[in-house]
Amino acid sequence: MPDDVALPVPLDLDTFIHLPRTAGLALSPDGRRLVTLVSTVAPDGRRYGTALWEVDPAGDEPARRLTRSAQGEASPAFMPDGDVVFTSARPDPDRRPGEPGEDQPGPGLWMLPAGGGEARLVLEIPGGMDALAVARQSGTVVLAAAVTPGAGSIEEDRERAKARREAGVTALLLEHYPARYWDHWLGPRQRRLLVVDPRSLGEGGQAEPRDLTPDPGRALDQVDLDVTPDGATVVCGWRRREGRQVVTDLVAIDTATGSRRLLAGDGANHSEVRCSPDGRWAVCVREQPGQVGRASDQTLWLVSLDGEPMGPGTPGAPGSREAAGPLAGGRDLLPGFDLWPTHPVWAPDGRTIYFTADERGHCPAWKLALDSGEVTRLASQGAFSDLCPSPDGDHIYSLWSTMGSPPAVVRLDTAGADQVPVVLRSPGPALCLSSRVEELWAEADDGARIHSWLVLPPGASSSEPAPLVVFIHGGPLGSWNSWHWRWSPHVLAAQGYAVLLPDPALSTGYGQDFVQRGWGRWGERPYTDLMDAVDAALGRPDLDASRTAAMGGSFGGYMANWVAGHTDRFQAIVTHASLWALDQFHGTTDLGSWWELEFGDPYTEPERYLASSPHLAVDRIHTPMLVIHGELDHRVPLSEALRLWTDLSLHGVEAKFLYFPDENHWVQKPQNMKAWYQTVLAFLDHHVLGKEWRRPELL
Repeated sequence: MPDDVALPVPLDLDTFIHLPRTAGLALSPDGRRLVTLVSTVAPDGRRYGTALWEVDPAGDEPARRLTRSAQGEASPAFMPDGDVVFTSARPDPDRRPGEPGEDQPGPGLWMLPAGGGEARLVLEIPGGMDALAVARQSGTVVLAAAVTPGAGSIEEDRERAKARREAGVTALLLEHYPARYWDHWLGPRQRRLLVVDPRSLGEGGQAEPRDLTPDPGRALDQVDLDVTPDGATVVCGWRRREGRQVVTDLVAIDTATGSRRLLAGDGANHSEVRCSPDGRWAVCVREQPGQVGRASDQTLWLVSLDGEPMGPGTPGAPGSREAAGPLAGGRDLLPGFDLWPTHPVWAPDGRTIYFTADERGHCPAWKLALDSGEVTRLASQGAFSDLCPSPDGDHIYSLWSTMGSPPAVVRLDTAGADQVPVVLRSPGPALCLSSRVEELWAEADDGARIHSWLVLPPGASSSEPAPLVVFIHGGPLGSWNSWHWRWSPHVLAAQGYAVLLPDPALSTGYGQDFVQRGWGRWGERPYTDLMDAVDAALGRPDLDASRTAAMGGSFGGYMANWVAGHTDRFQAIVTHASLWALDQFHGTTDLGSWWELEFGDPYTEPERYLASSPHLAVDRIHTPMLVIHGELDHRVPLSEALRLWTDLSLHGVEAKFLYFPDENHWVQKPQNMKAWYQTVLAFLDHHVLGKEWRRPELL
């Protein structure tokens, strides 16, 4: 793929679906190689295939593809000698027919030599693996793998899986809550941590992993992990029940003995853990769960791995935010920092931590000096992710996107502030869009300022004002601040629509008080902020206030439903994977107890759920609605869409229902994505522009 050819504009649907999609970034120990993942449409057009690509950190050489397989690759990481390990479900080319493992359904561990050549399979597990970490000095590999409960070895696990398959048993016996997560059931396998000695990764045969957590129950579901540079200690989340809630402690596990000790466990949730270069410390994101009347909050948390006291003289400034709880078991690194930090990484000398945090419609990269507590914003525009500090400490490599450009690999200087990133020669082609992106601000009646992005089609002017579509983001704790593959405003702009992307109350990047404004009161400030943002936008002469629509997914779908029942100002509403009846939703979503932190106990105090539930206003809905949902969605189950569709139908609302039997919370298959956009655009064209309804050809 050439990286110096601009794509034709405007961004038509087929071009958009076939754009290469870059995600993830890893830097070699010597700082000379960057590896990223690039997804492209497979030859059959029915899915995306992902390959490893190498990017030159100096920016001199073009990106080059490293792997090819029908199944694709994931989770790349460098070994100390420069070899790349990754996971893939590709078949082993050296296996003879009939050998065990030929029907392995899950990804195995593969290694690509630093000097080139073919990747080879070094470990396979019947249930596959979904995460890995490599010790920077020793090369010890730690894997998160799915293993049958009670299995004492990989071979025993394979035999149990074979017996179940040959018997034709697909039933699950569930003995735990929660039982589902996003798009899959949690069972019958358990997620365990396996450790692989780097000496067993040599040529010939497969590695022999050791099981660090032989009977974890559901403690390791969806937790993050890292390993100290010497490979002696794994630091990871450990989930447990606390009353009706599930909380994630932080633990250290000795890789030699499997012994586990608690690092932090006072009811907060710990994630995105990273071990320091000297192996003495770990930093993580610490979320203080909310409660009725008080929003959740998060910070960066430092813990000692060698038992050193957390008093003065340790890394990090003293102090703690009131919302972060006591200092026992760690230290708050960002007291008074009124944003939500994410994705921390250590500088090579261990004196600095880099992280990202949403801020005013962007997601900058930040630098925290541990000795002084000083925080510096390295770059302010766009959205950064996957930060990779160079070994010499001079640079940070990252993925970077904006509202008008997809992710690319970039470089920042660690000594600068508010820089413009240097874009390296990334795998994908350059985009040259005809749509324009602008920032807007509105003011609510309580004085809060509401940020929005506005994407304008070519030709929008006072003489030819454009129809407006309002995109409402999900979360609800989130922000419009980066390129979006699932909800692209530029696809709509290519069809002549302007798109407004507002950040109402509950959005991140505007301080804790802004989140608090909407906490537990979804139909109040979040709704009025949206309307204030729309009013401010429609004051422009290049937008047509008589032709408007609103659409959203997940929480954005919830808000689209709320909008439908509380105003008739829009000509059409599109609601995707949406919450409709909050009392029902609590009992069917994958983790209903989480919502009790915001709305309380639905069994004894249903009032807050009902006060914020859109379904009670169904008799006031007059706007045509397009309902979209996937069968495999466990976060917002299909029952929400079925009840919404039933209620709309029985109340005489003009509506359509786009149903995907093979998609989850998101629509991810290329042809389904195309059908999604075609249906949405046909619905908007009919109701907003007055065109004749045209049913998409394959639906």
